[in-house]
Amino acid sequence: MRLVTWNINSLRLRMPLLEKLTTTLQPDVICLQETKVTDELFPLDAVRALGFEHLHYKGMKSYNGVAILSRLPLSAATDTPIWYGKEDCRHVGATIHAPGGDIALHDFYVPAGGDEPDPAINPKFAHKLAFVEEVTNWFAHQKPNRTVLVGDFNIAPLEHDVWNHKQLLKIVSHTPPETERLTNWQQTGFVDAMRHFVPPQDKLYTWWSYRNRDWRKSNRGRRLDHIWVTPDLVPQLAGMNVVQDARDWPSPSDHVPVVMDFLPLS
Repeated sequence: MRLVTWNINSLRLRMPLLEKLTTTLQPDVICLQETKVTDELFPLDAVRALGFEHLHYKGMKSYNGVAILSRLPLSAATDTPIWYGKEDCRHVGATIHAPGGDIALHDFYVPAGGDEPDPAINPKFAHKLAFVEEVTNWFAHQKPNRTVLVGDFNIAPLEHDVWNHKQLLKIVSHTPPETERLTNWQQTGFVDAMRHFVPPQDKLYTWWSYRNRDWRKSNRGRRLDHIWVTPDLVPQLAGMNVVQDARDWPSPSDHVPVVMDFLPLS
């Protein structure tokens, strides 16, 4: 099974890029974030024309939005919480009926948190911290197994997940309150599948700001996009690829797709 996670930054605007991704990589499942489209305007026919017959999505106008596109049959999860008391379309879950057995799949778009890393004066940052805490508490009571958790978490937790650790310690996405909470979430029963293939001491990024005109030369990136798996799926991890070339596609997202290959489940 080939799984992709990607903050597409507007699905309808970037349908040609989704087609390019699908043609190039032939994924079985794609998890999208920031689809920015209401459910009634979701480009259903165009997505199905790419081969994804099985869909679960939740969206709103201009902001947020998450979607699971699958060639494999899926059953949508209907019991996921409304996080932080807001139905702002940041999480969808499903059971993927994969060869060898079912897997649970969760697709998250964690709040970005604004610019000021102080919850007392920045409601967006307070929302972000509380969101991660709520999700952590929920998973702590789930005791997950055969589960994959993906998405744009808007947090780069490790030193080499950012281009300059010391400089970004006071920048939202890499501050200690965020990274500590993300670590707590991961410790509810997950393994960082990307770092299974790339050691923590090596640089690993999935996002480059639109402000960086020559993003490759400056390489001021952050790893905001993640794939976690429960320990029982680690033996099935077969390969990982951060599709950096997608950052140079026409009218790109500032995030690039991350690909994870799984051996047949047993």
